[in-house]
Parts: sequence; C-alpha cells; structure tokens
Amino acid sequence: MNRLNSVAIKRCVAYVGYYKKYFLFSLLSAVISVIASLLGPLYIGRAIDAMVGTGTVEFSIVFSILKLLLIIYFLNSFFTWTLTYFTNAISYRTANRLRHQIFSKINRLPISFYDKNSHGDIVSRFVNDVDAVSDGMVQGMANMLTGIVTIFGAVGFMVYISPKMTIVVVFSAMGTYFMARFITKKTQSLFKEQARYLGLLNGYAEEAIAGQYIIKAFVYEKKSLDKFAKLNQHLYEKGVRAQFFGSLTNPSTRLVNNITYTIIGVIGSVLAIIGQITVGDIASFLIYSSLFAKPFNDITAVFTQLQSAAASAKRIFYILDLHEEEDRAYSKSMRIFNGQVTFDHVSFSYNVKQPLINDFNLNVSPGKRIAIVGHTGAGKTTLVNLLMRFYELNKGRILIDNVDITTMPRDELRHNFGMVLQDTWLFTGTIRENIAYGMPDADNKRIIEAAKASDAHSFIRRLPNGYSTFITDAGANLSQGQKQLLTIARIMLIDPPMLILDEATSNIDTRTELRIQKAFVKMMRGRTSFVIAHRLSTIREADEIIVMDKGHIVECGTHDELLNMNGKYSQLYYSQFVQQN
Repeated sequence: MNRLNSVAIKRCVAYVGYYKKYFLFSLLSAVISVIASLLGPLYIGRAIDAMVGTGTVEFSIVFSILKLLLIIYFLNSFFTWTLTYFTNAISYRTANRLRHQIFSKINRLPISFYDKNSHGDIVSRFVNDVDAVSDGMVQGMANMLTGIVTIFGAVGFMVYISPKMTIVVVFSAMGTYFMARFITKKTQSLFKEQARYLGLLNGYAEEAIAGQYIIKAFVYEKKSLDKFAKLNQHLYEKGVRAQFFGSLTNPSTRLVNNITYTIIGVIGSVLAIIGQITVGDIASFLIYSSLFAKPFNDITAVFTQLQSAAASAKRIFYILDLHEEEDRAYSKSMRIFNGQVTFDHVSFSYNVKQPLINDFNLNVSPGKRIAIVGHTGAGKTTLVNLLMRFYELNKGRILIDNVDITTMPRDELRHNFGMVLQDTWLFTGTIRENIAYGMPDADNKRIIEAAKASDAHSFIRRLPNGYSTFITDAGANLSQGQKQLLTIARIMLIDPPMLILDEATSNIDTRTELRIQKAFVKMMRGRTSFVIAHRLSTIREADEIIVMDKGHIVECGTHDELLNMNGKYSQLYYSQFVQQN
C-alpha cells in the first residue's frame, strides 16, 4: 500500500479515537469470541481421542466435552454479535462525523472552489465516498480485531501440539502476505481511477437532469446520452478491472492455504504413525491451521474494499484539507453600517495573466442608488463579488463607513447586504420558510409584512395553502416572476442597509418587470443600492450611472447627463431602444 493510501487509512483509523468506549467494547468482544473459538478445536481433539481405542468409547468424557463445547460456541456467537454491533456503531458514527465535517467545510470554502469543481463530483464525495469509507471500516475493523488475536492464539495452540507443523503454517502465511501485497500494488491506481470517474459521472448526470429544458430545446438528447455512455463505459472498464484484479487476492491466498493444508495432513499422518501425536491432535491442528489462515483470507478478501475505501478517503480528505476563507472572530453584536462605500485603487484578476480590474476608484454616499452598466465581461458582477468578499483583492481597499472590509468578519459584512440575483434560489419547503430564510425566527406577522412590501402577498394568497404552500424542485410550481418576488420579500424581511441587484429582472417579461420595479423602488428607498442591469430602462432613476469597460469606469452621471455625452452609455441605450423602434 503506497504512502498516500497509508496516510488516508491512518487518518480514518484516527476517527476511532472519538469512540474509545465502543472500541474497548469491540476489543473485549473480539478477545472473548476468539478465545472461545480457539478453545473449541482443543476439546474436539480430546473428544476424538476418547473415541479411538481398542473397541471402546469413553462416552462420559465425550458427553462432558459436548456440553463444554455448547457453552464455548454460545459465547463465541454472542460476542461475535456484540463485536459486529460495536464496530458498526464506530463505522456509521464515523460516516456521520465525516459528512458533517464535509458539509461544514463546503460552507467555509471560497467561491473559487465551486468555479473549478463539478457540483456532482462534490456530492459524490459527500455520499458515495463516505459510504465506501464506512463499508471499508466495518469490514476492516472487525477483521483486524479478531484477526490479530486469532493469529497469536492459534500459533500458541499449534506450537503446543506440534512445533514442526507450525513452521510449515507460518511460512505459508508469509507467502500469503507477499502474494496479497503484490496484487494490491497493482490495483491501487485502478481504484483511484474508479473513484474519479464515479465523481465525473455523477457531475454530468446532475448537469443533464438540471438542464433538461436546454437539452430538449437543442435536440441534444442523443449527444447527451452518448457522452453519458462514454463516461459510464469508462467507469465500467475501470471498475471491472479494479474488481477483477482485486478479486484475485482471495483465491490466490486460498490456493496457498489449501496446499499448506495438504502438506500438514501428510506430515501429521507420519507423526501419528511414529507415535509423536495422536489422531485427535491432527484434527485439532488442522482446525487451528484453518483458524490461523482465516484472518489472512478475511483481510485479503476485503482488500479490494479497503483499496476502494482508501481511494475514497483521499478524495474526502482533499476537501477537508482545502484552504478555507480566512476570517476574523465572529461578533455577536454586529455593526449596522450607514452605507458609505469606497473603492480605493482596487485591482483584481481571476487569472494573473488576464487583468480584469485595474486601479478602480469609486465613492458612494449613503442611501444612493448606483447603477452599473457595460458590455458582458466589463467587470460589473466582479465588483459585487469583491464587495461581498467572495473573492479577495489583489491590490487596493474597499471601505464601508471608512472601515476596511478585510478588518471585519465576513458574517458582519454580508449581514449588511441584501442580494437579489438573476438566478432565483428557492429550497424545498413552504413559502413561509423560504421568505424567512435569512431570519428563521421571524413571526408570521413580519413575514406577511415583508411579502406585502414586495408585492408578493397577493399571489401567495391565491396559492392552494397560502404561506404554507410547499415549494418543490427549486420552485418549479411558481413562475419566474413569483420566485423573484419571494426573493425580494426575503430581503425586505432582514431589512439590510445596503442592496445588490444583479440582473434581477433579466429573466422576466416586461409586464412582470414593471411590477417588480415597484417592489425594487420600495426596497431601495433610503438604502445604498448597487444595480447591475442590461435593460437600461430599469436604471433611469438611479442617482448615478457608472459605465464600465474592461474593468475601468469610462463614464458616470445621471441618465440624461450620459445621453448628452453621446458616449458609451448613449451607444448602449440607443442600441436597445432606437433600433427596436
């Protein structure tokens, strides 16, 4: 097993430390069950010797041994069950802890992580990889605990019966180990590839399911299926090869054990003929040799699963080891800002080789409505991402009320903003729960007031169960305009001092847009607002309109002032309205 796999497995084993009580009970159960299983063959041999004589059978001894064996094997069965129970408890609690840690981690990772990783692959690590680790631990821990005790105990009893035959068994065990190790090395890369393609397949399936409208609209079904089939075939090929080569371990080791079993039988017969051991000793020794080989067989039988678990563990720990958003200590009493925003010589680029924003300066007074316009790729949404600290600046500062945003906790910063985005996000739950997303403890009165303020109350009342109507599939049972009104109500409820509207009406028809604009006017009143829009009709009343191009402000002023300049803004404006006429 290579170093990375060993490190991953060691980190998995370290989780056992959280459940020391369960582990101690598991260890105790393993010791008792193994001792019981090792005592059985010794008494079976004595019973056989009691039945071999000059035409006589010592029935009293045989019946006494049978009663004792009944008690021994009952104890063995009971403590094998308790061992399974406690190892399962450790395994599934570990899976629970891992999932909790991963979910907590993904909430603390920077947005850039989600730009570079498929959502389906992340879900695969969260579900499939944790299951693989859990299953590997269930098998591995039980076999490890019973195997260690069985190996040493069986060797002791075999030496007691016949040291000569014991040497043969020990050498065969060494052969079994090296054979299993050789096969394992050959399969490690295959299991790694299997886990990778499983993540890719999950990611593509999730994208295809979410994009069914687009797939059907572009008649892309066949190509989509072909791409899925290609990924599925790769997964199949990697999986079959990994399982095939991994499955060679168990039959190979069993072959060695069967050869050893035959040799022991021959040697034992010779020793019995010359009077060094009894027939009962041969029977006991053969059972002990099987018990001695069983841990090796069991471990090699689950080696395939352990390799899969190791590959999955590396994918899990990759997530857990990622660099998180650095932040300051959380403060219970968060400051509420007035809304003065300053961009001071800000520079930023997603890629060092492709500068986006360079030496950007902007000062926004409290309560002002600032509209940001420009061609696609001008840097409009990037400004919002920087303002919310979704990304960190390369140079410069952003100040709110003369306080550098890097000196305050992200929770405090984001608590002062309300965001309405182009893509409306609703979760599975009631209308009431979706509106109260930012303030879960809000009472029904405040929720209804927020819905009325956003002009959503009227359509909510017409729904079958009003505010208790259940939303499914990200609001598929609502229109785009209704979903947007709910996101506005969500912001109205938390009542932040600053707003960000990023293309919030781009997916809405003109009539619905007018209705939503009224809600926006109410929401922006007295709040510092940043409005990003392609539809310039929505920003005519802004206090100041900023025109961006290639990360720079090229024009700024009111709607009328910019039209009179006959520059970039007027070109954008007339391209939308004059050409339409």
